[in-house]
Amino acid sequence: MAGETLGLVGESGCGKSVSALSLMRLIPDPPGKTVGGEVLFDGEDILQIDMDDMRRIRGAKMAMVFQEPMTSLNPVLTLDRQLTETIQLHLGKSRDEARKDAVDLLVRVGISDAERRIRQYPHQFSGGMRQRVMIAMALSCNPQLIIADEPTTALDVTIQAQILELMKSLTLDLGVALIIITHNLGVVARYADRVNVMYAGKIIERGSALEIYTNPRHPYTVGLLDSVPRLDQPTTPAAEDVLLDVRGLKMYFPVTSGILFQRAVAYIKAIDGVNFTVRRGETLGLVGESGCGKTTTGRCILRLYRPTEGEIWFNGVNIAQSKTGQMRAMRRQMQIIFQDPYSSLNPRMTAGNIIGEPLAVHGLVNNKREYRERVAELLNNVGLNPYMADRFPHEFSGGQRQRIGVARALSVDPDFIVCDEPVSALDVSIQAQIINLLEDLQERYNLTYLFIAHDLSVVRHISDRVAVMYLGKIVEVADRNAIYENPQHPYTRALLSAVPIPDPVLDAQRERIILTGEVPSPLNPPSGCVFHPRCPIVTDDCSRVNPEARQVLPDHIAACINVPGYGPY
Repeated sequence: MAGETLGLVGESGCGKSVSALSLMRLIPDPPGKTVGGEVLFDGEDILQIDMDDMRRIRGAKMAMVFQEPMTSLNPVLTLDRQLTETIQLHLGKSRDEARKDAVDLLVRVGISDAERRIRQYPHQFSGGMRQRVMIAMALSCNPQLIIADEPTTALDVTIQAQILELMKSLTLDLGVALIIITHNLGVVARYADRVNVMYAGKIIERGSALEIYTNPRHPYTVGLLDSVPRLDQPTTPAAEDVLLDVRGLKMYFPVTSGILFQRAVAYIKAIDGVNFTVRRGETLGLVGESGCGKTTTGRCILRLYRPTEGEIWFNGVNIAQSKTGQMRAMRRQMQIIFQDPYSSLNPRMTAGNIIGEPLAVHGLVNNKREYRERVAELLNNVGLNPYMADRFPHEFSGGQRQRIGVARALSVDPDFIVCDEPVSALDVSIQAQIINLLEDLQERYNLTYLFIAHDLSVVRHISDRVAVMYLGKIVEVADRNAIYENPQHPYTRALLSAVPIPDPVLDAQRERIILTGEVPSPLNPPSGCVFHPRCPIVTDDCSRVNPEARQVLPDHIAACINVPGYGPY
């Protein structure tokens, strides 16, 4: 129906994207082939019309917003060429008329300075801005239906909220029907009117968003909803013994110029004065948008990068400037689980060799029998059968590959593990399995985690305390419940409000804070508070005062001069 939003949900591989491509008649034939059924659009079965007629419908009456805008936009053509081509082709307008329409579309989707930016290339835009361009392109010929295939999967939570709010408001204003394909159940709860749940190529349940979320009938739907970590559900505290103490940590990357004699002409301030502690046995969640410095912080702690400045006290030793030989011994006590389980595993090594390599490097086994027994034990500990030791990474699923990464990290009996976005590449039900595994292992071996993520629901589920990071700085640190129930910093409040809850009733009652603009560049950060260009409560002093993180409530630290309890500055 015009103005209606339909959500299509399910795990990767269930057939969501294939369904969308089939509706658009974009499945390559061969290898794909539509073997039955009908697709009635405006009363006509579009599976029966020839491809010339289908091309006239595509773009003009039906449009699609793809998951990855960088691969959907032509990198060698300006936006001007790409947008006007569609308008001229379908609406028969002149070049000047089409260009005027294209500029208007960019303004409508929230791209400032559209007259100048339309002459730019896709790589000159951020991920969120490229997705806005894709939406503008989809709207360019006033279609009746837009299919959005995972339109926000690759975007940060605040940019995700901007894009989804934009799509919802435009479809309502223009009377366009919208199909949102996603595996994020919170997105569907917030934005969809009706929901179809898909599993193994079939629709297994359908109904209004309220019915699906409050009274799911199919066991798969029930399991899918139970797998989703939620902002409104909590968990347990840890010891006071500090294992890791990070003080004044800075990591600047030089931007060099010259061919033979390269010199630094500027610095990217990836981390700019970070302070926090992690207690033994606890999980500290480190959250923030892409590019804020989370991963760089984790890598500095592990000394994969040598920090520009600051101290990293681990188990009572300052390792910030330790030499390579000293760090080799230290790395037995600290490990990392990487974001992408496929690219972090050597495709030429078997699972057994991947898990066993640290045992050999650190001399933790005496013979081959001990080696095999330890590898089998580690596979067992992470829920994999020991006979899988002889398989290669490509023979495992994404969730199984991540279990291998966990087993490798555990092989040297570490005290501390950096979990760098360990579940962001996985489906929601697999995410739940990996998080539960990490919690079980923490309890069994008294592990300490630094859990880096941009999914705040996952962080609430697993963390004891949470540190919020923005543009290289920690802006708030507190107990998990305090952060989620009483956030003090305006960025934290915006970040939390942007996370949809998979419950349409609760989600509708929550405050919405939609940040405008993009995250500034760490090459040229703003003066004063780095958040002030996007802050909803900005004052004149914010561009002048660089706020230090201070205690504003018991065990609650924030870096904002406008927070009650911050004191004189």
